[in-house]
Amino acid sequence: RRCAKALEEHFERHAAETAALIVEPLVQCAGGMAMYDAEYLHRARELCDRFDVHLIADEIAVGFGRTGTLFACEQAGIAPDFLCLSKGLTGGYLPLSVVLATDRVYQAFYDDKLERGFLHSHSFSGNPLACRAALAVLDILEEEKVLERNRNTAATLNRRAEGLRSHRRVAHFRNTGMIWAFDVRQAKPGFSRDFYRRAVETGVLLRPLGATVYWMPPYVIGEAEIDFLLDTVTKLLEAGSESR
Repeated sequence: RRCAKALEEHFERHAAETAALIVEPLVQCAGGMAMYDAEYLHRARELCDRFDVHLIADEIAVGFGRTGTLFACEQAGIAPDFLCLSKGLTGGYLPLSVVLATDRVYQAFYDDKLERGFLHSHSFSGNPLACRAALAVLDILEEEKVLERNRNTAATLNRRAEGLRSHRRVAHFRNTGMIWAFDVRQAKPGFSRDFYRRAVETGVLLRPLGATVYWMPPYVIGEAEIDFLLDTVTKLLEAGSESR
């Protein structure tokens, strides 16, 4: 509510010079894996409508089931004016990104006149192989009931992470769908690089953001791999504590 109020006050002063609001729905990944309530998205949509500001949802990281629904915006019951997608779109096999827009936005740029038509493109647009990979991923998501399976996987990981959640060096343990994060207490300078290096040496790929450790596991992760992940993270935290 506080953030929504701040957004409203900003629009009251600057709406006339604001073209769009860009958000990562539910999880601000590069912002330290900050997770927030869907109510903010709902309120942001209302404010964008009221002040005639476009809402751009960057679901490149959180789309295609990562937060528990196909798109994170669904949990707020909203639709953005622009929806940015990539990564999970092809399951990581081939690079592909798309931007979806409302009919209103599309029609504003659809014109034969060069001064109005939206002519942006590049040499690799619409790569047929990448598009075919995306279609295969969409089929798998539906046919193999991936979203339902993810909910079971998330529940399993949360149960088995109880010990880690209460670890003395773990603060603000948080989870949204298939995304987990926590902050490390008393992290030394260079923690991120050192933790990454030691994790890779044990066979786990982790890339902390400063003192924030997070994981976004593949949807096919099994129970043995979950245990290996949690055991590795716990041992790394213990080793880091002893070296201080």
